Amino acid sequence: MATQSTPPKSIHEFTVKDAKGNDVDLSIYKGKVLLIVNVASQCVLTNSIYTELTKLYEKYKDQGLEILAFPCNQFGSQEPGTNEQIQEFACTRFKAEYPIFDKIEVNGNNTAPLYKFLKLGKWGIFGDDIQWNFAKFLIDKTGHPVDRYYPTTSPLTIERDIKQLLGLP
Repeated sequence: MATQSTPPKSIHEFTVKDAKGNDVDLSIYKGKVLLIVNVASQCVLTNSIYTELTKLYEKYKDQGLEILAFPCNQFGSQEPGTNEQIQEFACTRFKAEYPIFDKIEVNGNNTAPLYKFLKLGKWGIFGDDIQWNFAKFLIDKTGHPVDRYYPTTSPLTIERDIKQLLGLP
């Protein structure tokens, strides 16, 4: 984890907790394109976004795409379950094979350090705060955020951006 005196330069400097409470050093994703998403199980967007995330992952996981899902209950209390319940929901209902991490906060005083870093972009009209469930950050192979997408943005509409970062035609 980056110290206060040395600001992090990539997401590869962070350690986060998985759904079972184990530390995960994000440097294990060096060389991978990442799509980082704050997820919720009881949102009007849940069915469509989870379904599309699973399609993207199945299509590009062998080419170097990883999806990192971070449950968050800050928006309308739409992710009330335990980590175990959330993981079971995503993996059973949507066949999610990508990692589901520990429930976090993405805004406010208790914002997870990873999200503080992600929100430090030149995101223009977005402002700093995450607007709702399913905000998406696209990260290049070196761990640098290259784009941010609204919660309502369909994951399939950013497939072109993912392919470009993966170096696919």
